[in-house]
Amino acid sequence: MICLLLIASINSFSQKAKNSERYGKTLNLGIGVGGYSGYYGYVGRSLPVLNINYEFDVASSFTLAPFASFYTFTEDYYWGNKNYPYKYYTYRQTVIPIGVKGSYYFDKIFEANSNWDFYLAGSLGFAIVSSSWDADYYGDKNYYHNANPLFLDIHAGVEYHFNTKVGMFFDLSSGVSSIGLAFH
Repeated sequence: MICLLLIASINSFSQKAKNSERYGKTLNLGIGVGGYSGYYGYVGRSLPVLNINYEFDVASSFTLAPFASFYTFTEDYYWGNKNYPYKYYTYRQTVIPIGVKGSYYFDKIFEANSNWDFYLAGSLGFAIVSSSWDADYYGDKNYYHNANPLFLDIHAGVEYHFNTKVGMFFDLSSGVSSIGLAFH
């Protein structure tokens, strides 16, 4: 999807008007909810996820945005056997997905005014995972299954510009849907 969007954007780049809207040079800070799908499938329940990315223009109506996300959780797991006492043991996991998001903006097609941006995007990356158990836990340390660290997500989003410097976005995604602020 990203490759097709890049090809379409490069083909339209030569037709770009001098005063057309630019989408890059934008810092996006968001918070979302993840847990069940994509690279957030480590937990099996919803968790708050922090996200940061920086968009830069590649071609007319097309941006790339390197990103990093972060979430952590702790679970108590009741375990024991004849050699170890039954009690609650603590498991902690921190996940940092990193990658790149390619976005194609449809403002020209939708004839949207300058206060609104509409886009479709794809993100590709991998998750860095750190897991730990209590030191005195001797049970199955694979009790919490690990998802594949590689991921590919699709996004549909909208941004409303309060002014030329600040906007608010909503990003609906197959990984983590988020809401946040965009600083241009």
